[in-house]
Amino acid sequence: MDHSEVRAEVSEPVAVLPEELHEDLGWLLSQALHGFHQAAQTAVGDFPGGLRGLQVLSATAGGCERNQLEVARCLGVDRSVMVRLIDDLERGALVRRCPDPADRRARIVRPTEAGHTQLREVTARLRLAEQQILAPLTAQEQISFSDALRRVVAGVLASGLPPVPGPLAGQGTCPDAQAEET
Repeated sequence: MDHSEVRAEVSEPVAVLPEELHEDLGWLLSQALHGFHQAAQTAVGDFPGGLRGLQVLSATAGGCERNQLEVARCLGVDRSVMVRLIDDLERGALVRRCPDPADRRARIVRPTEAGHTQLREVTARLRLAEQQILAPLTAQEQISFSDALRRVVAGVLASGLPPVPGPLAGQGTCPDAQAEET
């Protein structure tokens, strides 16, 4: 794939990239992800459980009831890690575990009012971090980039690969609600 025409239109930041890596998708994605993680860690600060803790809180705040195991599966987080994350969030008074009426052995994880408030505040800071990462792009390029990336990720997940943990995986989604929407 020849990107020489595209490179000619791109502004100065590309000049700092090693020439041999201009077309190395893996390297480019890893650098973008690294930059995002650095900005996101700063945005999240001392939130209980860090980015993964925010994922868990986000996944429980979307309006559908999920037990610990369902949240772990949805986010691609190991069950033992999930227990520690929920423990951290519970100690921070951001979630509470409630008996699952469908399975007395399971616990549904529900956000508290403080959890909802923290989720809104930290998510707003995270959005600012995203804007910083995407700042070299125009507004239209940011939209196009996000749309294209969503399609790539949808294709990867459709191929059968399980999701991997990410800063806000599962935010506001519920498998049952998604099925009802389609």
